[in-house]
Amino acid sequence: MPTAAGRDPRSLEASPVVRVLLPFAGAYVLSYLYRSLNAVIAPDLVADFALSADQLGLLTSAYLLAFAAFQLPLGLLLDRFGPRRTDASLLLIAALGALVFALAHQLPSLIVGRALIGLGVSGCLHVGHQGERGLVPDSTAGEGERLDVLRRRRGPDAGNGPGRGGGPAHKLANGVCRSRTAHRESLGLIFLAVPERRSEAAHEPLRAQLAGLRCVLGDRRFWQISLSSTTIQSTHMAVQGLWVGPWLRDVAGFGRDAVAWHLLMIACATTRGFLFWGSLATWLSRRSVSVFSVYACASGAFLLFQLLVTVGSSRTALVAWVGYGFFGTAGSLCYAILPRRFPTALAGRANTALNAMVFTSAFVVQWAMGAVINLWPAMASGYDPRGYRIGFALALAMALGAWVWMLSQARHVAARTGA
Repeated sequence: MPTAAGRDPRSLEASPVVRVLLPFAGAYVLSYLYRSLNAVIAPDLVADFALSADQLGLLTSAYLLAFAAFQLPLGLLLDRFGPRRTDASLLLIAALGALVFALAHQLPSLIVGRALIGLGVSGCLHVGHQGERGLVPDSTAGEGERLDVLRRRRGPDAGNGPGRGGGPAHKLANGVCRSRTAHRESLGLIFLAVPERRSEAAHEPLRAQLAGLRCVLGDRRFWQISLSSTTIQSTHMAVQGLWVGPWLRDVAGFGRDAVAWHLLMIACATTRGFLFWGSLATWLSRRSVSVFSVYACASGAFLLFQLLVTVGSSRTALVAWVGYGFFGTAGSLCYAILPRRFPTALAGRANTALNAMVFTSAFVVQWAMGAVINLWPAMASGYDPRGYRIGFALALAMALGAWVWMLSQARHVAARTGA
């Protein structure tokens, strides 16, 4: 009879994995669709509500701000109550936000609705990681096996969010009935199908939980990966979640059909990126190449495509944005790297602390880009291309600085440990 340590990784495909991963994957598709939706419907929002660039950025980034604000409490809730109860409860708030957004007639109501959606789907990413961690504990699975599970979950669902946003999203913009149905189905699957799993931290008093959070935030290993991860992921998220659509219209000069086609190609690249980086990291980790090394190289390539987007035009648009979508997904590897640097009981707090930084920064970047773009008078067809170039250049400088600092810290640790 095989031991737990010698268990075939293919046995992870058994029913418990399906029961956990599929419901959470469906919820994450929904959250990613909401995150990317405004990139498609931005012209409609601007026309219907007479929005300036900074107002459009504020409206869209309200999702990110609410998402980020709840990440630290989310970590405590995940470690205390588990993913099943936490995510099923939050999806009720997302459903309410979808209703408020669909019925809104003024900008404040739109902002409130989008913020409620962001709060409600704030657990859709890390509840899946918590479920995976419970199914594949560190004592019974190596890093390669854990990453293989992560790849199979993140690939199909994370990429499909923007994929669905690039095509029929404008048809669903006012489809509150379908939205509520999607919420109901995701909530029901999570609450009824996912097995209950209470962590060791469930018996930990609040003071001890907060002390664990302080331990995570005070650890140098957390900041070594989190600063670069934050700037790169937040820039990728802020741009792909809103400004890529207007860029294709205003800088590249494409019509609506061409914009939709490019968004679809970017979404396909994003989907392939999630699959590729998880597969590559799994394969290389079994050959003694660290996941951190894969992330460092891939994020460096992403910065090159970010530069190409910053100085790009219609002739380079497809290559630049496909590369941007593909390499930007390598940031998801950080959610597999970071928990391994902390005890299992702190895993939820470590990843949600990182996620809080990522989404807070994405809120700032998305709104700030709108403010920068708004410094130039709007043209008849849209916004001035100069605003995009300056805004994108500032984001690139920030991400590049953090990436260089991460590499310098990695060399410092290697020199100190003799690795």
